[in-house]
Amino acid sequence: MRRSGTIVIRGIVQGVGFRPFVYAKAMEFGITGTVKNLGSEVEIRAWGERFEEFLEAVSGGTPLSRIDSVDVYNLRDGEETDGFSILESERGSLTGFIPTDVAICDECITDIFTPGGRYEGYWATSCVNCGPRYSIITDVPYDRERTSMAEFPLCPACQREYSDPSSRRHHAQTIACAACGPHLSLLRADGRPVAAEDPIRETASLLDAGSIVAIRGIGGFHIACIEEAAEELKRRLGRTAQPLAVMAGPEEVERIAVLSPDDRRILHSRERPIVVLEKRDPESHRTISRLHTIGCMLPYTGLHYLLFAHLDHPLLVMTSANLPGYPMITDLGIALERLPGQVDYILTHDRRIVNRCDDSVMRGGYIIRLSRGLAPKREAIDLGDLCILGVGPELNSNISIYKNGFCVTSPHVGNVRNPQTLAYLKETVEKIGKLTGARYDLVVHDLHPQFLSTRYAREVAEASGAELLAVQHHRAHIAAATPDECVGIAIDGVGYGDDGTVWGGEVFAGEVPYLERVAHLEVVPMPGGDLATRFPERMLYGILPTREIRDLLASRGWSEMELGVISRQVERGLNVAATSSTGRVLDAASALLGICRERTYDGEPAMELESVAWAGKPSVWDLEFGQERGCEFLSTRSLMTEAYRRLVAGERLADIAASVQFNLARGITAMAIGAAEERGIPRVVLSGGVAYNRAIRETIQSGVLAAGLEFIVSREYPLGDGCISFGQVVYGGSMR
Repeated sequence: MRRSGTIVIRGIVQGVGFRPFVYAKAMEFGITGTVKNLGSEVEIRAWGERFEEFLEAVSGGTPLSRIDSVDVYNLRDGEETDGFSILESERGSLTGFIPTDVAICDECITDIFTPGGRYEGYWATSCVNCGPRYSIITDVPYDRERTSMAEFPLCPACQREYSDPSSRRHHAQTIACAACGPHLSLLRADGRPVAAEDPIRETASLLDAGSIVAIRGIGGFHIACIEEAAEELKRRLGRTAQPLAVMAGPEEVERIAVLSPDDRRILHSRERPIVVLEKRDPESHRTISRLHTIGCMLPYTGLHYLLFAHLDHPLLVMTSANLPGYPMITDLGIALERLPGQVDYILTHDRRIVNRCDDSVMRGGYIIRLSRGLAPKREAIDLGDLCILGVGPELNSNISIYKNGFCVTSPHVGNVRNPQTLAYLKETVEKIGKLTGARYDLVVHDLHPQFLSTRYAREVAEASGAELLAVQHHRAHIAAATPDECVGIAIDGVGYGDDGTVWGGEVFAGEVPYLERVAHLEVVPMPGGDLATRFPERMLYGILPTREIRDLLASRGWSEMELGVISRQVERGLNVAATSSTGRVLDAASALLGICRERTYDGEPAMELESVAWAGKPSVWDLEFGQERGCEFLSTRSLMTEAYRRLVAGERLADIAASVQFNLARGITAMAIGAAEERGIPRVVLSGGVAYNRAIRETIQSGVLAAGLEFIVSREYPLGDGCISFGQVVYGGSMR
């Protein structure tokens, strides 16, 4: 039986309380020796009669750690030491990564509300098992001096806990109290301080009175208000129709929404994402969300718990303090510059946010936005020896870096259509690259030649001497779900296709990187190009350029001049893009039924259509298919013609909406099953933002399973464009 050895544990072992955990186990099993942090691995030199028991115990890791491997090597004679000590960190390897920011733990919540305790009422209370990590780190190894907590020297009481092996704050890098840690301050929107003995209590009073308050959290600023002020908040933000999320306690969430066991588990998880839930009453909370769903999250910091302890109202509307698609505001100076006119007050703190991180969002167990708590995401995958950077798509972007058998995907970046978000993309590449020690051999980007991210990829490749690779958007979707042979369905709003048209309703067959486009939705005109995404009635006329639709538009206020322009555009192909997008078909259906005539936020027409369809009963319609350039296609003109016929006949809008979704999904499923059976492929993969639509996803799933095929939908990465950078990396690695 072994009695000594050097134990090397690799994985996510920084920022997870691993060294104090090892120390405690050494005390438990009578082990002498040392433990040292070496970047992405921990080196333990250990001696003792109960070495094997100690080895088994430390191999399990801490709640926040992720163990990749445990290796044991012989020690040289004469190296034994007295006692057990934690040594200074060294940089070492960078195969692991810093864990994500996680919610405050129950023990720290208890500390905050224990009268007379050291942490009573202190908003930034944390321990080795909870609190900020990624948002405060400047470099690895993860120690206090390489975080923004370095600006807050420990008071004697915190130093004692930090040095006490029996404390759960032993070597907790975020340890702080009211005497030595970050402090809160309450300001008016113009920056003038508000005299308040307790800024949190005062903020709660202001919120209860209807004020709108910006609150600086872990990864950036939120804007908060009570439900009664939601309409005013939306007016100030210029987002009158966009649904907002709420923060509330568990009882209130259960009261307003329907939760599955999986929803409940995710809601209460240490990641604490926003979970999109179906309302108990679809007509309730209309000022927050006009949809049949509402995004809910539980408090996840000491600040939140203290705020709710003083708040009379049961929930707070919470939204990120930034324009949609733009980076979160993290700096007080920028908040003071941009938020006056939107908020009345600002509750802020003096702990620097090094890496911004928005709230993660999930629905039905699927990730919508990969961010706080879920990212940076680290995935073990063998893509060879190259170091690969994937810079992502244009919308809902993030970045991924592959190195030495692991891929790290960043938190959500945003829509890389503007200089601010492009700058954030570059900043993210630099920071994640630094933390992983990346030196790129291959840079992968979207096929679209004009994307800002494509231009940036060229710059990185030129500066690093790396190769450059363009990957078609929807193939990256499929690669993110599986590298194996499959029939892949990619359904979303927009993606630049091989032929220069706008794809978005695609069926592929093969194995990454050899994915052949075998079927798609009918290619139809988008009159005015991007204008048709803002005004979906233009898309409706592009699909159905008939006299009946002209009359319908005229009855809704379109002038003869406007109708004449759009007619000539479609007839002559002037300023018209061609598209096979699923999202645009759903937009057109929403416009036809009068549900949404102008898009004011991303995905609005299709989301409003889904909410109306939720109360409807679908019926089976005849489907029409055709062939074009060797590809099968589903006729969306015939679907829209049938929808119009039923509208004129007076059928319920909810039933027509449900039927459009159902039959569109049936047609896509039929093409995918046909491709799988023809080629003898046993599995079908689904990806793309339209797959968040529960009715469409479940219709496709039931059809695929009924055909005896395996059905795959990723739960590890977003179904929308937040998976693209990972798919680009997988695609690039498979090309080698």
